[in-house]
Amino acid sequence: MGKRSRQRQKNQNTGRDSRDNAGWGAGYADIVKENKLFEHYYKELGLVPDGEFDQFMEAMREPLPSTIRITGYKSHAKEILHCLKEKYFKDLQELEIEEQKIDAPQPLSWYPDEQAWHTNISRKIIRKSPLLEKFHQFLVSETESGNISRQEAVSMIPPLLLSIQPHHKILDMCAAPGSKTAQLIEMLHSDMDIPFPEGFVIANDVDNKRCYLLVHQAKRLNSPCIMVVNHDASCIPTLQVDVDGKKDVLYYDRILCDVPCSGDGTMRKNIDVWKKWTTSNSLHLHGLQLRIAVRGVEQLAVGGRMVYSTCSLNPIEDEAVIAALLEKSEGALELADCSGDLPGLKWMPGVTSWKLMTKEGQWFLDWSEVPSSRHTQIRPTMFPPKDPEKLADMHLERCMRILPHHQNTGGFFVAVLVKKAPMPWNKRYPKLRKDASSSSAAPTKCSTETSAVPSPTPEGTPQEAVEDPPEEKSDTKGTEEAPKGSKQDKLCGPPPSKKIKLFGYKEDPFVFLTEDDPVFTTIQSFYDLAPGFPKLNVLTRTHDGKKRHLYMVSKELRNVLLNNSERMKGIYTLQPYIRSRIIQVSVEDVKVLLTQENPFLNKLEDKAHAQAKEMVMGSIVLKYIPNPNNPAEPQCPIQLCGWRGKTSIRAFVPRNERFHYLRMLGVEVFRDKQGLGQKSKDAETEANDKMERDVEEGEDVDLENGGENLSEPQTDSGLKESSS
Repeated sequence: MGKRSRQRQKNQNTGRDSRDNAGWGAGYADIVKENKLFEHYYKELGLVPDGEFDQFMEAMREPLPSTIRITGYKSHAKEILHCLKEKYFKDLQELEIEEQKIDAPQPLSWYPDEQAWHTNISRKIIRKSPLLEKFHQFLVSETESGNISRQEAVSMIPPLLLSIQPHHKILDMCAAPGSKTAQLIEMLHSDMDIPFPEGFVIANDVDNKRCYLLVHQAKRLNSPCIMVVNHDASCIPTLQVDVDGKKDVLYYDRILCDVPCSGDGTMRKNIDVWKKWTTSNSLHLHGLQLRIAVRGVEQLAVGGRMVYSTCSLNPIEDEAVIAALLEKSEGALELADCSGDLPGLKWMPGVTSWKLMTKEGQWFLDWSEVPSSRHTQIRPTMFPPKDPEKLADMHLERCMRILPHHQNTGGFFVAVLVKKAPMPWNKRYPKLRKDASSSSAAPTKCSTETSAVPSPTPEGTPQEAVEDPPEEKSDTKGTEEAPKGSKQDKLCGPPPSKKIKLFGYKEDPFVFLTEDDPVFTTIQSFYDLAPGFPKLNVLTRTHDGKKRHLYMVSKELRNVLLNNSERMKGIYTLQPYIRSRIIQVSVEDVKVLLTQENPFLNKLEDKAHAQAKEMVMGSIVLKYIPNPNNPAEPQCPIQLCGWRGKTSIRAFVPRNERFHYLRMLGVEVFRDKQGLGQKSKDAETEANDKMERDVEEGEDVDLENGGENLSEPQTDSGLKESSS
């Protein structure tokens, strides 16, 4: 849903409860949930059906339900859903906490395959109640492992309406903190048999610090098809790609335009909106929202789809932006009818008439009524079109407004736009003459999906104007600055804008390896890599010296990075290409590997033990293959990275993922909160780090200290077999 205004974000702590996460945070007890101006404004606009306004306001004052979404593309999704329904949700039934009866969690009726659930338990209660401690720990560890996302229900709607296919090139214009970005990535990987989908997601945010959140969200999903970019969405640069040996403009098949907004639809969780809300917020944001939307449709491919969304109910931020965009497009855009796309979702059609109110309570029905003293604050695009025929052709009723009291959600607005032809202003711009000075593109900060944080390159090299793109002229307004002495001002086109000064962090660039790089010689023989392994997609962080870390991206992201390298800086999918160093393990073997630090080889069952003995020291793949004849065991494959030492074996599994796999195997995991075992946990972490450093530096590593058992009381977790 749309972000809150930037200035208001600076005045509050947004780290605890991001707007994409459901429920309340603590510390709002003294805020009175009353705002007479808000009630007067929305009652006068008539957006709420007759007789329902009191219900609407009552719902706005109630805490928002907690909602979770299962990562549907993962092979473990069915196992996680089974675990939730048969264990945790059953434990929640008939509970009463703080004189509040806990209702049994229910699936969202409009979300496919029961992959999203909601309950009336607020985040505050989940965190604080001892009765819900196990459920809370489950949510935390599974979220960190990327298997579930705690995301507000209405925030899940825009990605569903984009109708993502694995080959789509997607731009998320205002992406942080990244819950919807994660959904987009999941949809790209809907077919788990394809490790490198043709499509990709470029996730952008204007705030460098919020880009850290994007990287963290994307990293959980281990996708090679995500790139994080740090730029002002209203002037995000046009990128280039190589098509049949020629440079071409990158147009996106799908764009998510989830713009900054006043956030009055978030009052159920962002309680401070009650005292800060005023009609001026919408007036200040309308122009920015329209500029971002315009920049989005400029980069959308003909035939592509863009979703515009906000978490505001205000027509000034919603229908007014869409109407202005449609009017500017002169028929190049149309609103899609999505009434049948999400069966079970209740929504109100968009409105075709609205009026504007100042914070002093003065109403304006038309631009002609606005005094000249207010022309800088109130713009013509904030009002409905005057021409009834033109207004009817826009079909603003196809917009969707979700009201909180209809399905116990937050407030939300969404509109789906389809591009039928190039934008008219792109067609009319003549291409720049060869003798005109080329523009200088603003440097863009980006990162492929790694743990590294986006960082800027030095000043970008001049970029030549794109000539004769297949559909429309690239409009790079906001990213160009005409050099002194240029004849640019004599050309018909968008005016040059002020140069944007960016700050960031200096990092080593990513460098693509060649197919004959010596690093592949050892890797090829050690792992018996399949001939189809995409060597050209592998990156490193150094031109010279030892290549200790290798990264991998998809073919199409490699195309983007190579063709925009002067403007940006930028692994998990290897297993299908590895044909040796694989040990097939049983359920009992996996339990041993996940509950003991360095078990001796003879702790494995006979088959796995024999395979391990035949291997020399080094990295291994530990692979569990489900047995369909034994439904009591997990019915999804499990693949773990590990290390074969001289006499012992070890699985490299992050702590939360370890808990995840143990739950799937029927081992109940519960962290001891009495402070026991903190020392041993720190020692374990230090040992892990040292060992991994040694492995990276080529040192011989012997893991033969014989198996510290994680189920011992001195550790930070207690493990026991579940009766279920």
